[in-house]
Amino acid sequence: MEKYLENYQRWLNSSKLTTEEKAELEAIKNDDNEIKSRFISNLSFGTAGLRGTMKLGTNAMNIYTVAQATQGFAALISKSGRNNDGVAIAYDCRNNSELFAKVAAEVLAASDIKVYIFDNLRPTPELSFALRYLKCVAGINITASHNPKEYNGYKAYWEDGAQLPPEHAEIVSREIENTDIFEDVRRTDFDSAVKQGKIKIIGEEIDKAYLREVFKQTVNPDAVRNAADNLKIVYTPLHGAGYKLVPEILEMTGLKHLYRVEEQFKIDGNFPTVKKPNPEYEEVFTLGIKLADSVGSDLVIATDPDADRVGVMARCKDSTFKTITGNQMGALLLDYIITAYEETGTMPTEPYAIKTIVSTELVSKICEAHGIRLYNVLTGFKFIGEVIKKHEEEGRGTFLFGFEESYGYLKGTYARDKDAVVASMLICEMTAYYKLKNMTLIDALDSLYEKYGYCSESNIEIYMEGLDGPAKIAGIIDSLRNSIPAVLGDAKVTVFGDYKAGEFTELETGRKYSTGLPKSNVLSFKLENGDVILVRPSGTEPKIKYYFLVSGSDNADTERKISGYKKSLNV
Repeated sequence: MEKYLENYQRWLNSSKLTTEEKAELEAIKNDDNEIKSRFISNLSFGTAGLRGTMKLGTNAMNIYTVAQATQGFAALISKSGRNNDGVAIAYDCRNNSELFAKVAAEVLAASDIKVYIFDNLRPTPELSFALRYLKCVAGINITASHNPKEYNGYKAYWEDGAQLPPEHAEIVSREIENTDIFEDVRRTDFDSAVKQGKIKIIGEEIDKAYLREVFKQTVNPDAVRNAADNLKIVYTPLHGAGYKLVPEILEMTGLKHLYRVEEQFKIDGNFPTVKKPNPEYEEVFTLGIKLADSVGSDLVIATDPDADRVGVMARCKDSTFKTITGNQMGALLLDYIITAYEETGTMPTEPYAIKTIVSTELVSKICEAHGIRLYNVLTGFKFIGEVIKKHEEEGRGTFLFGFEESYGYLKGTYARDKDAVVASMLICEMTAYYKLKNMTLIDALDSLYEKYGYCSESNIEIYMEGLDGPAKIAGIIDSLRNSIPAVLGDAKVTVFGDYKAGEFTELETGRKYSTGLPKSNVLSFKLENGDVILVRPSGTEPKIKYYFLVSGSDNADTERKISGYKKSLNV
């Protein structure tokens, strides 16, 4: 019998499963492909934790895989001798998020590890803050961020507030492999553990402390108050965790006119008003724009279900709304922060900023013009956190701002993950600053292009679902790695970067030099015209991603170049 069928039969016959759970598995007994998809492998645990669709099986998110992963995480904590330092646990609005969070708490408590768990859903960045505030050894957040409703995930954090470093993730992964999913997992009753003090419920105290730290990140505290009479903002949490703290922080800045998209303030893991709860997609703003037009607001802010990402559509001078991409917002916010510090003479010592390698090169130009050191890191906010941590350990530098193109931003070192709460506050403040100058955010963006030259970024995502999806993705990347294109579009490739090998290669001379970054399955192509193209597999979904970072004389010029690059890569 095939191994996946053995796994299926073991689950089906397990005394651990409820009658309802066995019925779910009985329903697929004649569907070999479905059985294979659920049981052919285990859900992979990495630096980003777990992520998958919610259903029974070893390759899916359910109470058994969550408990097994937590047992492996508990082993790492116990071997570190840090049981009494505790673990903070948070969760978002998704179906089963609270259940999975409580299961994780039960496993930790059964392993004599102290647990702090939030009383209700909270933003992901607050979990990062909470574990630092409580001096915990680790944290767990149950969320699948902006994935479709069928998904859920398990993010594991270490004491610095960032997601697990690779060496710790490898230990947890090995422990999970050596933990029988039914026989080796220990759980205790949640309510009993609360009464015994093994699990502590946390909430309002952490909220207040977190918001105090967020509010400290204002760079021009008077901007919103000075523009408050005429500044109007529409906000939607997309049914998720930003529903409470984003409005609170905006009100703390002095904002008088905040309009809520009420239909999307209803906490609902089915996300009934959107196909995907992702603020990168214009369709999630439909209800917000309708409200914005009725009240005459300046912009619409949307945060994703776990409130770590934020998207914005801003009103143009002709009253229409236009998307500000993650790259554009990153450039706008960094330029605003630098400008505000320079105008007030409060620029901190040794300022530095951080972006990911797939994010806009416009930021490089801004930092160069202002004498700000810029670090380029791999995709994933944990790498931004590592740079902050290194500077703190060395006692040098002041962190100004970090971001990634996928709508994630951070100012301040109170957390080590992207934070839609602080980003929403700064976006509101920046909008007020420009409104006082009779400018929209679109005007401010055009001003950046006039100063530094036009930049455009385009991303292509190609989903490859099914059992052969990973192999197809690997095949495309390996083909580009082994047969490096000499020309893309009408531009010569001058430098090839293979981050898995950890090196750049100058194609004309053959000279090789280090990327200076951890190894990762990412390829980059630097062209003779200065444009950069990157290719990588997604770390959380079955898709391959292409990034085009392009400069040109105007939008038409960059669109022409990007079209040529896509044609060369057959995407």
